[in-house]
Amino acid sequence: MAVNFLREEKIWFDKCKYDEAEMQYYERLNGPVTRTVQNPPATQSAVQGADVELCSRVTSLEKENQSLHKEMEDLRLALSKLEVRLLTVERSSASIKPAVCPPALHSKPVPKTPEEDDDDDDIDLFGSSEEEDDAETEKIREERLRQYAAKKSTKPALIAKSSILLDVKPWDDETDMVKLEECVRTVQVNGLLWGASKLVPVGYGIKKLQIQCVVEDDKVGTDLLEEEITKFDDYVQSVDVAAFNKI
Repeated sequence: MAVNFLREEKIWFDKCKYDEAEMQYYERLNGPVTRTVQNPPATQSAVQGADVELCSRVTSLEKENQSLHKEMEDLRLALSKLEVRLLTVERSSASIKPAVCPPALHSKPVPKTPEEDDDDDDIDLFGSSEEEDDAETEKIREERLRQYAAKKSTKPALIAKSSILLDVKPWDDETDMVKLEECVRTVQVNGLLWGASKLVPVGYGIKKLQIQCVVEDDKVGTDLLEEEITKFDDYVQSVDVAAFNKI
């Protein structure tokens, strides 16, 4: 039933015509309506910004063009002044004639008289005064060498010395360390000087003797000290060098 009704009803299919007729009706009542399309605010602001930027660029280009024109005028003025100065210099140089030096006169050498020849023979180019100066210089040099040799011979020679710290180890904890130290100090050699000593615990009740000595390197060496100290084999097991320093 409803389908048949819509089949016969044509108003929905001719809606455009009815809309146009309604618009014409209202135009007759109120007059013609002008349709204006306005740009959105964002588009207007973008256009205005582009115009401002374009105007600023045009203004800056005009200023730059004016400054370039001014610089070109200054260069032309300087170039013209330079040309004038160059022309003036060329004219002044052309007006001045170069001075011509007269040719040297070739004169024959004047022959010397016999008296002048005799005077030249009297002049000693290698005079005796120079020989005397050389002899005096050699004499001074020999005197200075003699004084230096005498001073060097009287100067005392430097004796090289070393400080040695020895570790003397006993056989066991029953070794008499006092007697051991006395035996070590009985070693007397030319160039040897004993110093301070102390007992250092090793472990298990055993202590070793650390003793300091100063020796002359040319007279006493570590091998000699070890050999002399280890002769006391009743008390000494071994001898080690704990420290060795040059003085």
